[in-house]
Parts: sequence; C-alpha cells; structure tokens
Amino acid sequence: MKNPALLSALLLLTMLSMFMVNLFFGSIHLDFGEVLLSLLGRSEDSVTRFVVIESRLPQAITALLCGAGLAVSGLLLQTVFHNPLADPSILGVNSGASLGVAFVMLVLGGSFAAEGSTIGGFLLIVAAAFSGAICIIMLLLLFSRYVKGNTTLLIAGIMVSYLTSSVISLLNYSATEQGVHSYIIWGLGNFGGIGLKNMPMFAGALLLCIGLTITLIKPLNALQLGSSYARNLGVNIRRTRSMLLVVTGFIAAITTAFCGPISFIGLAVPHIVRLICRTANHRVLVPLTLLTGAIVGLFCNWLCTLPADGTTIPINVVTPFFGVPVIVYVLLPKRGLD
Repeated sequence: MKNPALLSALLLLTMLSMFMVNLFFGSIHLDFGEVLLSLLGRSEDSVTRFVVIESRLPQAITALLCGAGLAVSGLLLQTVFHNPLADPSILGVNSGASLGVAFVMLVLGGSFAAEGSTIGGFLLIVAAAFSGAICIIMLLLLFSRYVKGNTTLLIAGIMVSYLTSSVISLLNYSATEQGVHSYIIWGLGNFGGIGLKNMPMFAGALLLCIGLTITLIKPLNALQLGSSYARNLGVNIRRTRSMLLVVTGFIAAITTAFCGPISFIGLAVPHIVRLICRTANHRVLVPLTLLTGAIVGLFCNWLCTLPADGTTIPINVVTPFFGVPVIVYVLLPKRGLD
C-alpha cells in the first residue's frame, strides 16, 4: 500500500476493534450489556465486573503492549544485524531471563528466605527473570565495546543462549517433578499474569522503552545503507548499537519477566509490515510495526481464550501458527522494496 497514513488509520481501527473483542469475548460467556456497564463502572454483577476489570482488561493491555514492544524490537534488530531471522531472543536476553526463573523454580523451589521473611510467587519470578536478563544485557554491552562487527556480536549472543540453555538443562535434570512442571508452564508464555496492581510498573517501563525506539529511526535509516555510509552521515555506530542493545534488551527483559518468553511475534511481524507497506523507510515501518504487533498480540491472546471450558491455552501454542508461515515465505526468493 502506497498511502502510509491510510494504512496507519486502518491498523489503528483494527487494533481498537481487537482490543474490544478481547474485552467482550472470552472463555466465559458474559452478557454484552453487563460487560459494557462493567467498563463504565456501573455494573452490579460482581462476577462480570471481576472477569472484565480484573482479568480481561489487564490481559488485553498486556497483549497490546507486549505485541507492540516485541515487534518493534525485532524490526530494530533485523535492520542493524542485516539478518531477516533476528528477533529479541537471538541476543540471549530471553535465555538469561529463563535462567533466572529456572534457578528460582528448580533450585529454590519457588521461594526465597531472607532476614526472617520469605519471598515467593509472581514477584519473585519477575525479579529473577529481570535480573537474569539484565546480566545478559550487561554482558552484551561489554562485548560491544571490544567487538566491531555486528555479525560477531550476533554470534556472541547466540553462544550465550546455548550456554544458558545448557545450565537450564542441568538444573532440570536435578530438579523435582513439580519444579520442572512449573518451569515448563512458565516457558509457554501467558499474558494473563499481570493484574491491575502491577500494570503501572509494567506498562510504564515498556512504554518508555517503546518511546526510545522512536529516537533510533534516523540512524536506522542510515545503517540499512551500510556502516560506512552511516558514518559519513555523522552516525556514531558504536553508540547507536549500544543504545539499540539497551532498548531491545530491556523490552525483551520486561516482556519475558512478566509474561514468559514469547516466540515469533518479534520475528514475524516486521516481515508482515514490510510485505504490506512495501517500504524500507523506518519513519513508516516503526509506527506500522507497533500497530501490527499490538494487533497480533491481541489476536493471539483472544485465540488463547477460545476454549469454552473457562480455561486458556498458553500463548506460545498459538504464535507459531502465524509465525511459521511468515518465516517460510521470507525464506523464499526475495522481492525488492521501494
């Protein structure tokens, strides 16, 4: 499509529509009018009010923000590394978060005692995942000080992923059956773990990182033409790369810490956007990728709630069904961009 403004409007309308679908339809059938009254704060049905306000609303917001954040971070990584298969997990940040959670679940049994008090549950898992991801980000930043080529840095991230996976496998081997089961469930991903109480912290941090991606649009347009060309335009390659590592790393850290490692959204959505808008200009790609990522996140979340028995299925069960066909298409002979 040659009209980015019209496409943006259509995507925005689709995103808002999917957001409302997530609120009005789910695994539990609710009266349409009662859902609307709950959103307006005037419902007297406590069950409907609880399901809509305490479950569906935060879940929809989480899906929207995670989808947008992972999608735009995948776009940034694919541009900088000139690799169509780059996504937030390729640098090892997801693996670092997974290692933190594995240590808590498989070694500590899901709780940690310090100074007479015990910490456990959702907050401990979030803290462990975020700590593990931050360690990997710091390690990558250290690598970036001594590594000149993007390919070498990419390989370093992949090697870190392999190393952390080996440690996780070792922890799984010696863990209890209950611990392994809990870790597997966490690894399948879930947008429903964040309540309204934790939403300001999650949304604020993720929105800040997403906002920082806007500042990278100009250097990204220069970098896709080559490092030498970008340097001649005054782009500081090392600083831009470090900034990109921090932004994409924190997006991956936040989403993985709160929702588990979400697959394929960051990998597939940028390609969907390129196929739709047929441009390589990041002034167009970044906002369209944010909107499309949000739509995909909301759509996948809604699909997870379709079982009619009141249960939801993990998010990573759904994402490969749209991600795999897109990646297979990308591997076919490439078509030029305008």
